[in-house]
Amino acid sequence: MSSLTYLDLHRQVSPDIEAEIEAALERLGPASDAIGNAVTELLRHRELKHPLSVLPLLVHAAETGAPGPAVPVSAVHVLWWTSACYLDDLADGAGAAVTGDLSEDEALLATVISGHILPMHIIRSPRIPESVRGALTTEVVSGWTGAIEGQLSDIRGDTGRATRGSVTTVYRRKSGAPFGMVTAMAATLSGANSERVELWREFGCVFGILWQIFNDQEDILTGRNEDLLNGTVTYLLACALEEASPAPKGHIQSLCAASRHSHGARSELIGLLLEPAVLRRYREDISGFRAEAYRLLDGLGGDERYLTALRQLVDQSARMQLGADAVRAETAPGQG
Repeated sequence: MSSLTYLDLHRQVSPDIEAEIEAALERLGPASDAIGNAVTELLRHRELKHPLSVLPLLVHAAETGAPGPAVPVSAVHVLWWTSACYLDDLADGAGAAVTGDLSEDEALLATVISGHILPMHIIRSPRIPESVRGALTTEVVSGWTGAIEGQLSDIRGDTGRATRGSVTTVYRRKSGAPFGMVTAMAATLSGANSERVELWREFGCVFGILWQIFNDQEDILTGRNEDLLNGTVTYLLACALEEASPAPKGHIQSLCAASRHSHGARSELIGLLLEPAVLRRYREDISGFRAEAYRLLDGLGGDERYLTALRQLVDQSARMQLGADAVRAETAPGQG
């Protein structure tokens, strides 16, 4: 059996995903040229950095041996995350960044089409059996609901009550829900029974937690430090608050508040976040989430070629990147 990496699969199917999105835009009709141009511009200038659109393909292939039928779900993934990431930037006050020739208002309207209307057109296309269209539509609605619930909790994060458990709950919603959405959609499309669909959803949720932690690390490594500028309660911060060493918990909370406006406070707080005891706890918990993802994959079983690629994707998301010497100089928000 030849080996397959998730990057190999991404290179193979990227043109198919793009064609699926183009077909969905064409189904809007000839009177929707402005919409098509705006969405195309948004996608071009908000291209997703990591090839996670392979996730539903790998789930479907693990069940059936064939990734191709899940291309529409991968297209939904690309559209959903393009929309969600832009809305997240708006919430952070950076919505006008990197939208090409679109004004902020045009980009916002394109985001509504991208995240809501086009996924519905894809689900209603002839490529999707009518018998599962209702279930897939419900998944998209549930994915948005869970992610927005998590994002609202994230915006209202309180360092005084933050724990690793409370942050895990937020991550499970704001990142776990959309990944659980596409893994459940792919499993449903494959014809898997309801029990397996729920197990694949759980795998997606755990993967989403890992990927959010991966993203948190990149925020520090690039020097953007947008989480500190926005007062976001990250999992790493929760580890520091629970360890409360070498600085008292109250001092860490004060630095969190000051970090929104003070470069010095951010630098001091980053130093505390990268203390060995904090990073040790962080590393152990990442390993725990990785082990849970592996446990779910082992229990699900399926086509081993594609399960191996899924494990590679888990390993990539579970990489421990942070260390005391791994942080770049701080950059201006949005320039990382």
